[in-house]
Amino acid sequence: MPKLTFLGHSAFLVEGEKGRIIIDPFLTGNPLAKSKPEDIRVDYVLITHGHGDHIGDGVQIAKANNATIVAPFELANYCANQGANVHPMHIGGAHEFPFGRVKLTIAHHGSAAPDGTYTGNPCGFLVTMDGKTLYHPGDTGLFYDMKLIGEMNKIDVAVLPIGDNFTMGIEDAVKAAELLQAKKVIPMHYKTFDIIDVEPQKFVDAAKAKGLNAEILPIGETLEF
Repeated sequence: MPKLTFLGHSAFLVEGEKGRIIIDPFLTGNPLAKSKPEDIRVDYVLITHGHGDHIGDGVQIAKANNATIVAPFELANYCANQGANVHPMHIGGAHEFPFGRVKLTIAHHGSAAPDGTYTGNPCGFLVTMDGKTLYHPGDTGLFYDMKLIGEMNKIDVAVLPIGDNFTMGIEDAVKAAELLQAKKVIPMHYKTFDIIDVEPQKFVDAAKAKGLNAEILPIGETLEF
């Protein structure tokens, strides 16, 4: 049974029988993060888009662990130019890795590295490990194809941005949870900065009012799914 650990903002550690991955490892400069890049031991680093609060420490972690970065083609090339091992992918594509399967979904957002380099389209990830599927949509607004994603995939856990301003707010995230019909939904991308300082309990309460299974995963804590 895979384990999911929330590292703060949109960063998650996912551990399965055949490997460990980290998604959007924004640790350095994250005021809420409890982990440091040097604490991380992984085989792969998945990055949804090039913004600094998502690419974060990805290249550093990949190099330190001799790990491979999985990202959309242009972002993967950007990381490769910094000396990281990469596996480029793109929207709609899937690949079987030693730890499990990864498929890229659309995400409605932007993507440029902190130095301004264009890093292609943003994405979301469907990650299947040990027969369980996690959906990490990255930074995104609400889109109706989430219903299709939910229909085509048995999603065990979906982590959804709720912070508003840059991504979905609480109301849209609840609608996303309705469309996806995941077994469990967990909020992310909130409180890191003043402009996204929303209360996750409001999301949980609103989701439960719709009959959905939602819970807050505190930073540093782990759940099995």
